[in-house]
Amino acid sequence: MPTHPYVSRFFVKSDARREELVYPLPEAWWSRPYEYEWCTRFISPHDIVLDAACGISHPLKFYLAGHSAEVYACDQDARILSRKAILENVAEDIGAEAARLVEAVPVTRLHLAQANLTKLPYEDESFDTIFCISVLEHLSVQETVLAVREFHRTLNGEGLLILTFDHPTVNLPQMNEILLQAGFQYWGETDFNLPADAVHTEQWGGLNCFRAVLKKVEV
Repeated sequence: MPTHPYVSRFFVKSDARREELVYPLPEAWWSRPYEYEWCTRFISPHDIVLDAACGISHPLKFYLAGHSAEVYACDQDARILSRKAILENVAEDIGAEAARLVEAVPVTRLHLAQANLTKLPYEDESFDTIFCISVLEHLSVQETVLAVREFHRTLNGEGLLILTFDHPTVNLPQMNEILLQAGFQYWGETDFNLPADAVHTEQWGGLNCFRAVLKKVEV
């Protein structure tokens, strides 16, 4: 299995993983230790980034706030606009110590917005990197089409789209077609085969996690 971070493929059990991102990750988050470790390979202190559908308690946006030039994060949940509500949700979902760790993160470079992925409140070509982590499996096909178009609109010409999603909830050939039709191409090698040692959970009928690195097609 290719180990280069720019290869689009399923996560496998031998991939690097991290047990902590701002706070220790819950054991129930079966794929996040792999996803977050992989995401860190695409973070630059010079970049303006978006954490798309960031969730309320999820830590990627807070981690990015300490490692990127400017961080934008959006979610359709109205609690994203309230620091108090965010900390309360972290305490409820993860624990009081996790909330304390999140509260200690400097947020001067973190800009939060309530928004739906199908209509992002950002100017064209705003971002160097867009992260969308374990989100697309929660959208309908039409919502996914619109969201991917918005990613294309708001990503700059040299930028990267960093995606992960659950399979088989997301149909891989259909997703591939949506991405290509929206004007994306894979940055490097691709391997769409499901390996025997793929990261897996028996929850929700059995899931694996696919990662993809995409860029805009040059015109």
